[in-house]
Amino acid sequence: MSGSGPPATTTTAHRPGLELRELECFLVLSEELHFGRTAERLYVSQSRVSQLLRALESRIGARLVDRTSRRVRLTPLGEEFRTSLRPAYDALRATVERARSAARGVEGRLTIGFQGTADDRIMRAIDAFHRHHPACATQIVEIPLCDPFGALRSGTADVAVTLLPMAEPDLTLGPVFSAQQQTLAVSVRHPLAARATITAEDLAGVALISPGDPAPAYWRAAHAPAATPQGRPIPAGPRVSTLQEGLTLTAADRGGMLLCRPTADYHGRRDIVFVPVTGLPDSVLGLVHHTERETARVRAFRTAVTEIAEPAEGSTKAM
Repeated sequence: MSGSGPPATTTTAHRPGLELRELECFLVLSEELHFGRTAERLYVSQSRVSQLLRALESRIGARLVDRTSRRVRLTPLGEEFRTSLRPAYDALRATVERARSAARGVEGRLTIGFQGTADDRIMRAIDAFHRHHPACATQIVEIPLCDPFGALRSGTADVAVTLLPMAEPDLTLGPVFSAQQQTLAVSVRHPLAARATITAEDLAGVALISPGDPAPAYWRAAHAPAATPQGRPIPAGPRVSTLQEGLTLTAADRGGMLLCRPTADYHGRRDIVFVPVTGLPDSVLGLVHHTERETARVRAFRTAVTEIAEPAEGSTKAM
């Protein structure tokens, strides 16, 4: 702090224990670099912020923040301390929140995201969840086809039933739904529309409509492959943001779209034909949640999904 000497060299022997409020104050100050804004975020006075900072610096035995009349900045030790402290502090808060959720039981609100269609399997899981936990309300939101994992990261959804594969380090894959045969959606005017079935090699003659950004590249490739199993190139069709956008372009004969059988059945329309495809991996749904935001509600819904989900062959490879 300006105008004062370095913090007193009080040792931890004189200041035993770990004060979480001091750590929280330091982390907020390291973000704001302003004592007034830090005080507003913590709902305390500026003098209390200064007091907490001095206590932490005394506990550590060195200055963490340099403050002048014009600016506030972290010392090199302060920068290093913040980098090391942030993940540990976030993990501790998540642990406390999980314990609080468990103590309260399953109540409040659970937001469930889905891609494409909230079909019978999802609805049966929600019904089972309500039977066991009537004090917890559920909200169902649709996840854009082009962003299978964004709602989990933003907190818009607590859990999401998404198409696999899933290889995101900050997310956890729970129960996997039964595998479903893929179909190719094409316009009634398309040459393949008259076929009873097609093989994966027939896709070489179809421009495949695919999800756009920000879907991960590996996920897009799984749902709109660039080549057949024998290596023949598959033309790239338009990229879309939503399932309805893809179906509209399909009906306009701008390309074909791979969809699982239940989604095809649900979205049946007169201007589109859904032709079963052999030789492709089955389409698989999985329940996904943010690893650091697991709560009693999430665990309870995972149990409900497990009760109705049928094991998918090779589901361990879906991640």
